[in-house]
This record gives sequence, C-alpha cells and structure tokens, in this order.
Amino acid sequence: MKRTVIIHSGGMDSTVLLAHLLAEGREVHALSVDYGQRHRRELVAAAEICAHYKVPHRIADLRGLTPLFGANALTDSHIDVPEGHYEEASMKATVVPNRNMLLIATAAAWAMSLKATSVAYGAHGGDHAIYPDCRPAFAEALDKAIRLADWHEVSLERPFVGMDKTAIVKRGVELGVPFVLTWSCYVGGDKHCGKCGTCVERKEAFLRASVKDPTSYVG
Repeated sequence: MKRTVIIHSGGMDSTVLLAHLLAEGREVHALSVDYGQRHRRELVAAAEICAHYKVPHRIADLRGLTPLFGANALTDSHIDVPEGHYEEASMKATVVPNRNMLLIATAAAWAMSLKATSVAYGAHGGDHAIYPDCRPAFAEALDKAIRLADWHEVSLERPFVGMDKTAIVKRGVELGVPFVLTWSCYVGGDKHCGKCGTCVERKEAFLRASVKDPTSYVG
C-alpha cells in the first residue's frame, strides 16, 4: 500500500484530496501546520475531518517563525484581510513569505521518517499568480529538491493541478466529502465572513458546480 503524507489545511481542496487519496487505496497521514495564522479555526476543522476519515493527524507548531514573516494579513491581526476576488492587487496583503516551502518541507521531513513515498497537497489549476509559491515552476523545483534531500526518496504530488475549484467540488461530491466540516475563511471567528478572497472563491465554486453550499456565512 502506498503511503502518503498530505498537507491538510482543513479547507475544501485538501479535504477532497484526502478523500481522493483514500479512494485510491493509499495509507494517508495528514499534517496541518500552525504558523501563527489568525484563522486558527482551520486547525480545528482539519482535526475534525481527519477524525471523520480515521486518518493519523499531526499539527506542526511553527509559531516561533511568525515574527520572521513581516507584515501580512494572515498572521497580523492589525492588518485587515482584504475583501473581493484574488485577482485584485489588494490580495497581496495575504502573502506569507515562503509559506508553501515551509509547509512542504515540514511534510517532507515527516514523510521521510515514515518511509512514505510522497507528499501531496491540493494545488490546483485555479491557484493564483499573486502567490509566487503557487506557480508550477516552484513546485517542480521543490519536487526535485525533496527527492535529493534524503536517501529515502520522497516525491511531491499535485493530483489536482489540472483542475479548477469547481471541478474539485464536483469530485468531492462524487466521494461524499463532508464539505460542512471544511474551513476556508482567512478572517477567523466562528463563521465564514463571506467576503474575503477564500470565502468568495468558496461560494463561487459551489455555485458553478451546481452544488448546495452548506456553509454558514456572516455576510
């Protein structure tokens, strides 16, 4: 049985990916990362989802790095999370420097210790150029680096790279994913704000997939 470590944020993409990998018959271990994000509700969601699927789940505490990230809306509560679509320049406020490399490197270390064959994460075709570490060239380079990082070779997988978020929602429906358990909002709180980039994208994905949105929004 193929063993894979998945980076699990508690969001829609990583949850559908988790179900997708399990459907392939894999042994999946889920890793969430606490990097000081204001939307800590995602860590609770990740734990609930992993309990639902009965998969091992660990949370890596990287909060000691938070002061190194500078001013950004995801780790600094004094900076407003911008509203609207990701295409807007204001969304650059949500960039956490080098976040994906930190997440992937941490997951790769665990994968190597588990003798897993791969690390998987939910990058998809709709990921945005506003995030430099979402570019395909970045992932391809990091895959090469991870393969060379240990005597036990681990690869980096992006099974959804050819899909957009609407297609991911449809795949989730096929797999019976409990979307109500997932968390997307960057603002924090007990309900999705309904206005930040991730909430807008979440709403649109359900709408375009013609799937009822089970999410409770503030606005």
